[in-house]
Amino acid sequence: MKAIVLGAILGFGSVVPSLAADLPARPYPAPVSYVPIQYEWTGLYVGANGGYGRVQDCLRTSGPFGVIVEEACPSAGGGVAGGQVGYRWQFGGGPMVWGLEAQGDWASLHGSHVSSIDPTITNRTKLQDFGLFTGQFGYALNNVLFYAKGGAAVTSDRYEDIATASGAVLGSVSQTRWGGTAGAGVEYGFTPNWTAGFEYDRLFMGGKNVTYIGPAGIAFANKQITRDVDLFTVRVNYKFGGPSFVMF
Repeated sequence: MKAIVLGAILGFGSVVPSLAADLPARPYPAPVSYVPIQYEWTGLYVGANGGYGRVQDCLRTSGPFGVIVEEACPSAGGGVAGGQVGYRWQFGGGPMVWGLEAQGDWASLHGSHVSSIDPTITNRTKLQDFGLFTGQFGYALNNVLFYAKGGAAVTSDRYEDIATASGAVLGSVSQTRWGGTAGAGVEYGFTPNWTAGFEYDRLFMGGKNVTYIGPAGIAFANKQITRDVDLFTVRVNYKFGGPSFVMF
């Protein structure tokens, strides 16, 4: 009897592997494929900015016999704050991004310098506000955008000659000046619609002839003023539209 049982066990053991080989393969779910996600920069945006600005003004004045004399190159620094609105296009889902932007800021960039040709007079300068109208070209690394910009700039300025001893205004002029600007920045999308960044801009306002008018309405001095401005700002933008992430 034992021999029969042992034979049956051995025979069944030899049949099981062959039966298992004939069974259909067990259906396993296919592995989930990875779908990359890309940040979408296309859209209208509005935002706010604030930071620091520095102005370099070089003044030349008409001296005796009509000779132009270098008077001073005072610097003026201070805070800036304002807003911007723009639109960007990211073509074909690639890394290239183009844009247009308008920016307007209030500024308090003021400084003074004793005249190098007449120490009884102090030159005082102030940049009161400015605007930038620029085109942008950028390269996106997903939700990080590096860009350069350039275009037109306009500033609202005031210049004064004051008595060094008393501070009385001897002559002044206010003006609006147009020039050019170039800059660069980096922006980071930290939510689907919100971005934050840092930007540097250089304003090239060129030279302009101005006439200072005294308190009595009489011309006080004729000067040529050359102005350049450096701006360092932190920016926050909100982009309108649906989700900023697209799958491809």
